[in-house]
Amino acid sequence: MSGRLRALLAGRFGRFLLVGGFAALVNFASRFAFNTAFSFRVSVVLAYLVGMVTAWVLSRHLVFGPSGRHPLHELGWFSLVNLAAVAQVWVISVGLAEYVFPAVGFGFHPYAVAHLIGISVPVVTSYLGHKHFSFRRAPR
Repeated sequence: MSGRLRALLAGRFGRFLLVGGFAALVNFASRFAFNTAFSFRVSVVLAYLVGMVTAWVLSRHLVFGPSGRHPLHELGWFSLVNLAAVAQVWVISVGLAEYVFPAVGFGFHPYAVAHLIGISVPVVTSYLGHKHFSFRRAPR
């Protein structure tokens, strides 16, 4: 691993990417489980919620640290930031899987590929939202 990559992963944004990657994997895998009982559209949202709680717990402890605010306050802001992100994920996932991929003839696991692309999109906006809102340090 190059020194530059090692430095990136050691920093806060790098840790955010690693935690987010793990939470995205939890999100992605749980969607398949939810899909046994729910439609794809509902499963994407339920899986996002599982990934979001995973991300909050890990981000709080491994990326940003406690802010000095009540954990429910952090979780509230974390949830608001993620409302914007889940809208991005849903629109992209459903849009690709149900409209774009059929229109262009893409047939290689279209729902899985669409969902993977969808959960990758809000990385930067989520990081900034969590840095400035969810885990913003409490005033002293």
